[in-house]
Amino acid sequence: MRRRVRTADGRRLMVERLGDPHGSPVFLLHGTPGSRLGPAPRGLVLYQRGMQLIAYDRPGYGGSDRLPGRSVADVVHDVTAIADALGLERFAVVGRSGGAPHALACAALLPERVTRTATLVTLAPRDADGLDWFEGMTAHNVREYEAATVDPDGVAARLTPRAEAIRRNPVQLLDDLRRELTLPDRLVVKDAGVRSMLLRNYQEALRTSPYGWIDDALAFCSPWGFDPADIPGEVLLWHGEQDVFSPPGHSRWLAERIPGATAVLEPAAAHFDALHALPRVLTWLLSAG
Repeated sequence: MRRRVRTADGRRLMVERLGDPHGSPVFLLHGTPGSRLGPAPRGLVLYQRGMQLIAYDRPGYGGSDRLPGRSVADVVHDVTAIADALGLERFAVVGRSGGAPHALACAALLPERVTRTATLVTLAPRDADGLDWFEGMTAHNVREYEAATVDPDGVAARLTPRAEAIRRNPVQLLDDLRRELTLPDRLVVKDAGVRSMLLRNYQEALRTSPYGWIDDALAFCSPWGFDPADIPGEVLLWHGEQDVFSPPGHSRWLAERIPGATAVLEPAAAHFDALHALPRVLTWLLSAG
């Protein structure tokens, strides 16, 4: 089921509700760039598990209005608006890649509503004390995040033409990524079904503007608006040891600081293996005693 939800400040969010509408609710927060059409189990699988997934386009992506200058913490206003519109008092949250810091924000700032939280291939805060933030990161991501840190005003000028080219031909993003994919990621992305899903996801993400991508990059390299050490609930941090887009050291750093964190680091996995890990993570989210 697809619908638009209005936020308290009047913005519109495009929301997708998958699976059993009466099932246990889980918010699924997409990657960067990404949209509500990103990786998710099929509806039949969700029905069999008695689960509903709520995915939405972050501001500036797909069918959602932009929120200029947003921080990672601002996600809680949007998740709250959607949950209220759907009549959901309590819910779990999972975020993949760029959605993972936003999932942590929900865990930190909505403890009375979030039952459990999981992240897949997350980043740590840019100012993480004691973490070499760029260690193990692909050269392209290092350049992009360094630029977002030292020249935030130039991010739009750099990403806008790239986003426009990808909007016209989303295969270009996969072609760009292929140069830096590790072997595990190549094996995942070469699957025809996965490629088709990723292309739909990227095309929808950039369909209306590049600003979801731009604002994500800026948010990750700015203060997040919360301290991960203040997260009170249970958090599962899944990461592939061979990830070069969001290096595994980021999850290790978070695991040392979040009191209720459990880290699962898989030696043979990389960034896109998170797609295959998602069903197991969803099972954990709903297995709270």
